[in-house]
Amino acid sequence: MKQPFSDEIETNAPSAALQAMADKEKKMVHHSFSSLECEMPVELIQSWVTPVPHFFVRNHLNEPSISPEEWHLTVAGEIEKPTALNLPDLAGMEQHSITAVLECAGNGRAFYQPQTPGSPWGRGAVGNAHFSGPCLRDILLRAGLKTTAMHVMFRGLDQASGQTPFIRSIPIEKALDEDTVVATHMNQAPLTAHHGAPARAIIPGWIGASWCKWLTEIRVIDKEFEGEFMTEAYRVPCQPIPPGTSATAGNTCALTELSTKSIIAGPAHGATVKTGAVRIHGAAWTSDAEITGVDISTDGGATWSTAELESERARYAWRLWNYTWKAPEPGDYIVMSRATDSRGCRQPQAATWNPGGYLYNAIDQIEIHVRTQAEGAPRREL
Repeated sequence: MKQPFSDEIETNAPSAALQAMADKEKKMVHHSFSSLECEMPVELIQSWVTPVPHFFVRNHLNEPSISPEEWHLTVAGEIEKPTALNLPDLAGMEQHSITAVLECAGNGRAFYQPQTPGSPWGRGAVGNAHFSGPCLRDILLRAGLKTTAMHVMFRGLDQASGQTPFIRSIPIEKALDEDTVVATHMNQAPLTAHHGAPARAIIPGWIGASWCKWLTEIRVIDKEFEGEFMTEAYRVPCQPIPPGTSATAGNTCALTELSTKSIIAGPAHGATVKTGAVRIHGAAWTSDAEITGVDISTDGGATWSTAELESERARYAWRLWNYTWKAPEPGDYIVMSRATDSRGCRQPQAATWNPGGYLYNAIDQIEIHVRTQAEGAPRREL
């Protein structure tokens, strides 16, 4: 299966800042410069924590320019004490740290057949990082929740002329979870502009669209927010529909949790390797369960073997895994990986097609060529 990573860049003229970023991070795959979208080639998964320069970026609207000194976060709605917080206020609160996977809901969209509209993400719109800041629960309880508090809405400062502001909401139960955070730091450093500085929402186990960047308002409301990015985008049919068809109006559900999934980081798709011991490795993750196993097939799914899970782990983080395969003889091979979590959820043979191209989690597979020492120099070898 050919992995559809694209090196094409949209024709929109990039700003000087975005062009500088592209020059600095040449290894990233850029899908758009107008509203920045760049993807990490999965071969860069070499550590449990993803370095910030390799962490994917998904902007829905134009990235704002924010003065940290002038920035503040309003807290309003179904609360007793509306307030506004600045960075020193957030820093003065008890800090909570969490290591979690952030994955775009459209990660893997390029693999759906028939194809769906949207950014043609391959496998790299995902990363695993440390985030820290005050718990959202502490902010809300300090403000005093009314009995009518049912959802918590996030508004970011990103904007585009004539377009709907990016606003999402989460249920109050998720908002009060101890691991839901208003983060000011990522990998022990202040958030960068591309990743939502000065503050962003961290909603672990849920799709990346819920992790609102450049926060400017937290509003407690009495029902799920009704807006474009809740009622139209990031929804899937409540029941499976035939590929290529449209969901019936009113018969869709808002996306929340991530799917159980694994990806192969190495060897790269299309690589040539030598006979003998071949290291196959990658990452696996789920929502709020635990990855309990990753199986590897080197014969296109006919037989499966168990990979070794690395020791680093956290509730919402990915697990890295390794498998040593002794390639028996030269030839072309299909290598596959599938993950299983503590709820018994197993990565499926095929993902459930949906019109938005969301939550692709089919068994991952790559094609590699095995050669002997006597063969000519390979085009690409690991």
